Amino acid sequence: MSRPQRAPARDRAPKHLESHRLTLADGARTTVHVAAYRLSRAQVRVARIKAPVEAWCASEGIDEAIVGGFFVRGGARDLVPLGELRTGGIRRRTVPFDAPWGSVRACVHASGGTVEIARRPDLPADPAGDLLQAGPLLVRGGEVVGDGDVEGFSAGSGQFDSDITAGRYPRAALALAPRGRLLAVACDGRADDESGLSLAELGEALVALGATDALNLDGGGSTSLVCGGRLRNVPREDHGIVLAGGRTVATALAFLPR
Repeated sequence: MSRPQRAPARDRAPKHLESHRLTLADGARTTVHVAAYRLSRAQVRVARIKAPVEAWCASEGIDEAIVGGFFVRGGARDLVPLGELRTGGIRRRTVPFDAPWGSVRACVHASGGTVEIARRPDLPADPAGDLLQAGPLLVRGGEVVGDGDVEGFSAGSGQFDSDITAGRYPRAALALAPRGRLLAVACDGRADDESGLSLAELGEALVALGATDALNLDGGGSTSLVCGGRLRNVPREDHGIVLAGGRTVATALAFLPR
């Protein structure tokens, strides 16, 4: 993978947003959008929603957010979050990840001015603040995580539409970076000039952007990054049709000014 190259701006984007064109090892290319926040100036909140992220932001007066975790699609439990979810220290109703994966999958934990990204055993058993479980963990200690299917996203793929570890897709991620920075990242895909990324390629891109710790969030057609009040990536269905405004999702991570 080549070093990320700044993509031409499509509009007067906020200064904390950058878009990069990546050239992958086989010559494929894709666009990665990165919103950077200072934790001294922004706080992270987990929100339970039932709307596209951009529309939810508009209704709540929020300018900055990214898609959160996975959710059940179809049937009586449609749009119920998958995995552990806590807001304000209270555990919310969800469909648990299948055992034994729910006990190990990665989370983002936000409490006060602190944000942690780690696998579930490395976080408090009963955490204060907000917690969103997604995964897998992509970066740890500034290096791409390469310990196989420890979180069971391939072995436990039956709980999802597909094996999210296989192939290139639109992806979203949250990362911690040096000097108290937080990176919200989304890549395009499912188009002739937008290949998407594999999980390994996403991890490599995050390290190149300076990530020290990072986890994967919901992707595919759910991939949504709102910055400056606008959806900045281009969500697409499996067949490449653009999802205008993005897909309705179950959770989001909001970045609010202190």
